[in-house]
Amino acid sequence: MTAVAVLRLPLAVDLSGFVKLLQRMQVPHRVSEEAGEQVLWVPANISEDVRSLYERFPAGDPDQQLDIPIAQTRPRPGFVEQLRHSKATALVLLLSLIVGMVTLLGENLETIRWLTFLDFRVVGEYIHFTPLADSLAAGQWWRLVTPMLIHFGVLHLAMNGMWYWELGRRIESRQGSINLIGLTLLFSLVSNYTQYLFSGPSLFGGLSGVLYGLLGHCWIFQVLSPNPAYRLPRGVLVMMLVWLLVCLSGLVSMIGFGQIANAAHVSGLLIGCFTGLLGGLYNRRKLTSK
Repeated sequence: MTAVAVLRLPLAVDLSGFVKLLQRMQVPHRVSEEAGEQVLWVPANISEDVRSLYERFPAGDPDQQLDIPIAQTRPRPGFVEQLRHSKATALVLLLSLIVGMVTLLGENLETIRWLTFLDFRVVGEYIHFTPLADSLAAGQWWRLVTPMLIHFGVLHLAMNGMWYWELGRRIESRQGSINLIGLTLLFSLVSNYTQYLFSGPSLFGGLSGVLYGLLGHCWIFQVLSPNPAYRLPRGVLVMMLVWLLVCLSGLVSMIGFGQIANAAHVSGLLIGCFTGLLGGLYNRRKLTSK
């Protein structure tokens, strides 16, 4: 079924009430962000009905029974279409995949040393780390964020990639590619540096600190300024927070999953909650002052 853009509205317009009305009526729809506008897509055969419905009830109306065709199925966007609207998300995942192949998922120490938080050299069975100040003085500022691209094993890369695809697309669809990249770099910087402060010179990497940042951002933003893009299933939020607590308990390391970068996870979640607080308050203020 062909979908058409039935509404194009400024980002400051709150569509959440009208979207809830469409959901209750089981009307297939999709909201995307294009060129600084939010776009509502619906099947072509009911586009005029939906446009008329919005003119009458832009904020939604839970008590009104309305006649509008109800579609039985909602077509899921194809993978190519999802990629077209998630370029920044796909770029980060592609870089992680390339780094995983080049570094042999952490086995190639000669390659991985160029991306770790601290440079190092292997002498016999020992690793000698270069002080961070020396690396920064040499202009190697990329080390503050590139550990997020390093993964140790297929499962590590697959799980982190899956969650980044899920959470990153939400933020990119609502706040744009530039904001997603900015948040990703910020969360990586904070989580990497915090992990370094707590663990000292060591090898660590992965997107998990960034993932907890994205989770916290969506969580708090949705609490303060609800919108469909950031509406996470309650089970997902509970599962990731419970997993964080299990990791903090030391149980995961005890059963043989290796060392967990707990400081990166916690700091990522906290900075993500903070950016979600700022973003949610700013968005709510724009809506109330309109």
